Amino acid sequence: MDSPTPTLPVSYQDVLDAVPRVREVLAPTPLFEWPGLGQLFGGRFLAKHENHQPVGAFKVRGGINLVATLDDAQRKAGLMGCSTGNHGQSLAMAAARAGIECTIVVPEGNNPGKTEAMRRLGATVIEQGADFDEAREFIERELADSSARYIHSANEPALIAGVGTMAVEIFEECPAPDVILVPIGLGSGICGTGLVARAVAPDTRVIGVQAEGASAVAQTWRSGQWTTTERADTWAEGMATRVPAEMTLEIMREVVDDVLLVSDHDLRRACHTYLDVTHNLVEGAGAASLAAAVAHRDRFAGQTVVGIVSGGNLDPAELPETLAHEPF
Repeated sequence: MDSPTPTLPVSYQDVLDAVPRVREVLAPTPLFEWPGLGQLFGGRFLAKHENHQPVGAFKVRGGINLVATLDDAQRKAGLMGCSTGNHGQSLAMAAARAGIECTIVVPEGNNPGKTEAMRRLGATVIEQGADFDEAREFIERELADSSARYIHSANEPALIAGVGTMAVEIFEECPAPDVILVPIGLGSGICGTGLVARAVAPDTRVIGVQAEGASAVAQTWRSGQWTTTERADTWAEGMATRVPAEMTLEIMREVVDDVLLVSDHDLRRACHTYLDVTHNLVEGAGAASLAAAVAHRDRFAGQTVVGIVSGGNLDPAELPETLAHEPF
């Protein structure tokens, strides 16, 4: 007898419930086919341009949905979170629209454009720690007694449901892609995508992408053994995590078909390629799906691949180094 399907902390219905909340604020983002990108691996490549969101990244869907579900006491207490930028901007924008106070902890030396964007959106920004996980440890240790609601960037059902609306839009325009490639930082995006895909197109493979130097989630997913790393050795801050998240890993085990790794070199090449072919400025994590399609081209030749362009908030200081890498 087959074992029963586990009850997950987020359902497809939760994603559907999030759709009207998100669409009240955010228009659907484009899903463009780029023949020049598909030629790089001998298939079709459709980019889901979450870099066209008001904060330049997909995370804003989750913030909008979560804030819409808060009660009056939670709104009065305010929000706080830890981020390298895109989750923080998501919370800051959603909080500002609702008149809610918001505090974000970022690593020291964080992408300055993302940090300033959070401040412009009205958030109080605190810089602590050498990387994302040290910043997260600070907020969980030092600010735990705050009355403000701590919004973890992955272990939050409303965030996962909100970002899952991205996949609803994909399947409305492309009902049966062979593959969807999704960058992974802690996994909210791939969880939301996988929940929708399993419900509406179970033959579509959902494959995550991580940086080789920040592969803790991939290692844990593959082995089933909790794995952390001493460093998050990648320039793509949106994927620079050392410690997985429990909720997203639980969901990933049920809705993800594979996780691939890409090098920082290929992430740079993919960013340069996006600029050359599509004239879109894409950050490192946002380029991961294209990097995986080309680096693992034998797996995707002849197939229709949707690549999530998760964000476009590239630090301008990274642009010279990125352009120094030849495009694909």
